[in-house]
Amino acid sequence: MFTHLNEAEKAVHFPPDRRLVVGLKPRVFVIILVLLLSTVGVAWIQYLIAGLPQDPTLALPTEAQSPKGFPAWVRLSHWVNFFFLSILIRSGLSILFDHPRLYWNNDCTPGSEWARFTPVTVPKDKLWTAKDDARYISPVLGLPGYRHTVGIARGWHFIHVPFFVLNGVVFAVLLFTTEHWKRIVPNSWQIFPDAWSVFVHYATFNLPGEPNGFYQYNALQLLSYFAAVFIMAPTAMLSGVCMSPAVENRFHWLPKLFGNRQGARSVHFLMMISYVGFVIVHVTMVAVTGLTRNLNHITIGTDSPTDRTGLFIASGIILGAIAFCFYAHWVSWKRPRWVQHVEAIINGNLWKLTINRLKPRIHYDKKDISPFFWPNGKLPVSEHWKELAKNNFKDFKLKVGGLVEKPVELSLDEMKKLGEEQNITMHHCIQGWSGIAEWGGLPIKALADLVKPHPNVTTVVFYSFGEGLYGGHYYDTHTLKNCLKPQSILAWEMNYEPLPQVYGAPLRLRIENQLGYKMVKWIERIEFTETHKTVGKGYGGKNEDDEYFDLIANT
Repeated sequence: MFTHLNEAEKAVHFPPDRRLVVGLKPRVFVIILVLLLSTVGVAWIQYLIAGLPQDPTLALPTEAQSPKGFPAWVRLSHWVNFFFLSILIRSGLSILFDHPRLYWNNDCTPGSEWARFTPVTVPKDKLWTAKDDARYISPVLGLPGYRHTVGIARGWHFIHVPFFVLNGVVFAVLLFTTEHWKRIVPNSWQIFPDAWSVFVHYATFNLPGEPNGFYQYNALQLLSYFAAVFIMAPTAMLSGVCMSPAVENRFHWLPKLFGNRQGARSVHFLMMISYVGFVIVHVTMVAVTGLTRNLNHITIGTDSPTDRTGLFIASGIILGAIAFCFYAHWVSWKRPRWVQHVEAIINGNLWKLTINRLKPRIHYDKKDISPFFWPNGKLPVSEHWKELAKNNFKDFKLKVGGLVEKPVELSLDEMKKLGEEQNITMHHCIQGWSGIAEWGGLPIKALADLVKPHPNVTTVVFYSFGEGLYGGHYYDTHTLKNCLKPQSILAWEMNYEPLPQVYGAPLRLRIENQLGYKMVKWIERIEFTETHKTVGKGYGGKNEDDEYFDLIANT
C-alpha cells in the first residue's frame, strides 16, 4: 500500500519508537477515585447497610400509556449516528496524537499537561519542536493512523462533522414534533431518585427488572439517552467550535465557557471518552437484555423476540462500517487528494461564507503572555539565511513583487520607518497546542498601500528560507482580504524583543484568524498574484501540497 511513499515520507510516518503510553497527573487519579467512591462506593454502602432499594421499574406505566416503538426516522438516525461517530472518534484520535498532550492552560508548557499519550519528556538540552513531539498511532485506533497525518485526519473529521450536526438537528426537530420526546426527555424530578435506585442495582450486580424498551426505558436509561443527545453532543460541538482561531480571536468569551481554548480541547476529548464509554455500556446492555429483540426494535421497528432479521441487518451495518474504515484507510494513502478536495468543497466553502469573514479583536494584555511557546518547523539550512543571521539580519532585504505597481526591496530598518503595530494574540497550531505572545511588526496593509497590488490580485504568497517536512522551500498563501484584516502583520518582534531565530527571524507572518502553519516563518520574499493555483503544486502552500492541509485554516 505504501510503495508510492519516498524514503523521507516513510521515515516520518513509521518512526522506530511506536510506544503508546497513557500518562495522567496524580490529581486525575484522585478525581477518578473520588468519582468512583461517590457513585459506586456510595451505592455499595447503601446496599450493605439498607439493602437494595425498591425497583422503580415495577411502577412504570403500562405499554398502552407509552409512545410505542421506534419510527423509521429514529432507526435511521441511530445507525447514521453510529457511522459518523466511528469516523469522528477514529480521525479525532489521529488528530490528538499530533500533539499528544492535554492541558487546562493556554500556554501548553511541557509538564503542565493533565494527560499525555507519549513516553517522551521534553528535553531541555536541545531544540525540541512540536513536530518532534508528535506520536505514532496504530491505524487500528486512528484514521488514517501512523504519524504526521493530521491533514488527512482533519479531512475525514471535518467532512463528517456537518452531517453529524445535521443528523442531530433533524433528530431533535422530529423528536419534539412527535410524542417520541417522552421516551428520552424527563418530565418529573422523580426521575433522579429512580435513576439512582436503578444504578444501585447495576453497581451491586443485581440487575433490576428490565422494561420492554419498545415501550419505555428505565429511569437510568432515559437519563443516559437524554445526556447523550442533549448534553454530550452539544458540548462536543461547542468545544470543537471554541478551538477555532477565527472564533476564539473574535469571540473571546466563548472558550471561557470551558475555562480557555485548551480547556475546550480537553473537554472535546472527554466527550469522546464519554461517547466511547456510552457505546460500550449501551452495546453490553443491548446484548444482556435480549439481543435479538432489541436489534429488531432499532432496525426493523418490531417487537419480535425470535425473528433474527434485525440481527442480520444490524450485523450488516456494523460490517459495512468496518469495511468503510478499511476503504477510508486505502483512500488516505492511495487517493489522499480525494479527501482534501471533498473537505475543501464542504468546509472550505462553508468557512469562506461564515467564520472566515470574522475580524479579530484585541483581547489579551501583557500579563497573559505565555511563559512557554512551542517552537516548530525546521530551522533554515540555507547558507544565505545563515550568513544574514551572523549579522543579525542587518543586510536582509525583503523582496516584494508580483502583480504590483511598485516592487520594492526593504531592509528591516526601512520597514520600521513605514510603521509598527504591536498585538498580543493567541497562536493556534493545527497540532492542537496554543500560546499567547506579543508580536510587533509592519501591518500588511501598509505594505500593500506601498506596493499597490493590481486589481486582479486575490492572493499573497509568502516564501520562506526554511523547508517543509519532506524538504523543499516552505511557502504559504493567504487571500488579500485576510492579509488586510486587523492584526495582520509581518513581525520582527516577539515579546518586546527582536524575533528569535527559532521563532522565525528575520520576519514571520501573523494572520490571526488562521492556524499556525499559515504563519510563515523566516520570510524571504512576498509575491502578489491572481490565484494560489499557479504556485507550487497549486493547493495553496507547502503543507497543503505535501501534507494535505486546508487552504482556509479557520478551524
